[in-house]
Amino acid sequence: MIKQSPKEFPLRTVDIIVYPGFKALEAIGAMKVFDYANTHLRLRNLPGGYDVRIASTAVGPVESDTLMSLHASKALDVNRLPDLAVIVGCHHVEQVLQDIPALAAWVAEAAPRIDTLAALCTGCFFLAEAGVLDGKSAATHWSAVDSLRQRYPLIQVNADAIFVREGKFWTSAGVTAGIDLALALVEDDFSRDIALEVARDLVVYLKRPGGQSQFSVHLSSQMTTHPTIRQLQGWIMEHLAEELTVPLLAARLAMSERNFTRVFQRETGTSPTEFIDTARFEVARRLLEDNVSSLKQVAVQAGLHSEDRLRRLFQKKLAITPRDYRERFSSTAR
Repeated sequence: MIKQSPKEFPLRTVDIIVYPGFKALEAIGAMKVFDYANTHLRLRNLPGGYDVRIASTAVGPVESDTLMSLHASKALDVNRLPDLAVIVGCHHVEQVLQDIPALAAWVAEAAPRIDTLAALCTGCFFLAEAGVLDGKSAATHWSAVDSLRQRYPLIQVNADAIFVREGKFWTSAGVTAGIDLALALVEDDFSRDIALEVARDLVVYLKRPGGQSQFSVHLSSQMTTHPTIRQLQGWIMEHLAEELTVPLLAARLAMSERNFTRVFQRETGTSPTEFIDTARFEVARRLLEDNVSSLKQVAVQAGLHSEDRLRRLFQKKLAITPRDYRERFSSTAR
């Protein structure tokens, strides 16, 4: 179902802003989202779309963090603003801020007049340096959170968010989270249906909720250095439907409950109970997004066994009910 009539779909000009050392994957990911959106609009004989340009401080090739360069066909000019500007991140953003002050200066001058300004990963530092995020919430890559907080104390840094929208300003976590943000822009501009088709082309989820943590339990378990604990984490995720207790897990590793809890906390940064709750929450969340099971079935498959436990877990994690979550984020939501 299209949220707008065809005549309402605009042609949106987009500048992907790069500079020496930019993260190539972030720039390419956003460009491909917009390109696929154009394809699906054409397939439906719908007007509008994205007119994308690569922009930088000067016209010409710009080297990325890989062997690839992109050719900037447009120089940044506050008198030639796009509808949407997307600033990509880099590995050493504080050095870039120092070496290329024109980027933050452009943001400061353009922000009051531009329709939408997005920053991927550490690209948010350019918005922060320009002062446009003061008093606002923003996201960035987890490794840059402390630096962003210390350097710009007036920003409300959301350390967990995949992406954050604050009016015309959008910020995202690292690399692939830029695709999440770009998909959200497509949905906002051209409907959920178009965004869903793009997500299918890219073989990604249409929408991880903006407030979802950058870390899943599967990712965090890969970071655990203790081999026995890491193996146990894998075993837990394969047996979530079972009744999992600290005594049972401790016995499985031939440890006392106290020692097991201490070692698990030290190695993972969380308690065994919290790890299990988070793993079950992620299973339940995916089932709700698929929207093919009843709430009771979701609770059983996630190892929670009752709708009440499912509701309490979602209230704890997101402060919303499972039903509300499904309505917002399921594959059939509108």
